Amino acid sequence: MDIRDIARLSGYSLGTVSRVLNGHPNVSERARERVLAVVEEVGYEPNSNARYLKMQSHLSVAIFVKGSRNMLFADILERVQALLREAGEQPDVVYLGEDDNEVVHAVRYERLRHPKGIVFLGGDPAYFKAGFQRIEVPAVLVTNTAAGLGFKNLSSVSTNDVAAARDVIEHLYARGHRRIGIIGGERSLSQVGGRRLHGAEEALRAHGIEFDYERDFEPCHFAMEDGYDAAVRLIMRSRDLTAIFALGDAIAIGAMRAVFDMGLRIPDDISIAGYDGLSAGQFCVPRLTTIRQDTRQLASRSVDALLAALGGEEQPVREMVPYQLLNRESVCTREREPVRVA
Repeated sequence: MDIRDIARLSGYSLGTVSRVLNGHPNVSERARERVLAVVEEVGYEPNSNARYLKMQSHLSVAIFVKGSRNMLFADILERVQALLREAGEQPDVVYLGEDDNEVVHAVRYERLRHPKGIVFLGGDPAYFKAGFQRIEVPAVLVTNTAAGLGFKNLSSVSTNDVAAARDVIEHLYARGHRRIGIIGGERSLSQVGGRRLHGAEEALRAHGIEFDYERDFEPCHFAMEDGYDAAVRLIMRSRDLTAIFALGDAIAIGAMRAVFDMGLRIPDDISIAGYDGLSAGQFCVPRLTTIRQDTRQLASRSVDALLAALGGEEQPVREMVPYQLLNRESVCTREREPVRVA
């Protein structure tokens, strides 16, 4: 059984199969899933060929990036790759869809490619709980927490999403906002969006405001186009909103364009706050008020944790890095009733 058989059984070309087996991003999800399914079904082991055996002394560190459109991950990825190379390691980047099960992909990758370590940029702890026990090499989860999972070979470095989201709501409340909508993510507490949503709801309840999910929450992926659509749906449904908290800056930037296209003004008619601290936020008009995640520390502490584990450290890291509320121009003090959309 060789790569030609995988190509024949999967119905894809040798080039496509090769790109899948090498973790190349320029492959459709349909093709990737089909090729990997065939590999799994027939038990194909690429390390049986001479080329792979020659490379065994140069094992890579796999980096799984969840969501190729995630602008925050792009910043962290660049730093992680540079730090790994400085340490003499060879990073190998694999891009996944935002809804993919990163642990399933990592299990397959480990069996096929035998990396020395794994970095997960984004991930759902529910997937880790269900399948990470099959991964044997040291790994680190970045921007989400592995606390409570109990895996000795899994560290995590993240931001305190619950506390940061509470701070955003406190900021909006202090500026006079009581009708606050939220867009982005899902309600699952295992995901970063769910924890940010939970923190926001906690802060609202502390002020006696009951959050109505059906009316004031609109889930979406962490991308500008999704933020645009989510903002339109939310504003049309909840026309008395004075502020929107977008659970990611890419979502917020899309929402800002939606508000403009609807003939409303930011922040006069609707204030918008984001989360992440993307550099693009400071060039928006108006500049975006947001939570800044420290991408430099997220990258450096994650690489430190992985290198320590590769060096024999048995105690996994569970670290949260500091964040900062950037008070810019997209949130105003509410002094009058909001403009209602016709």
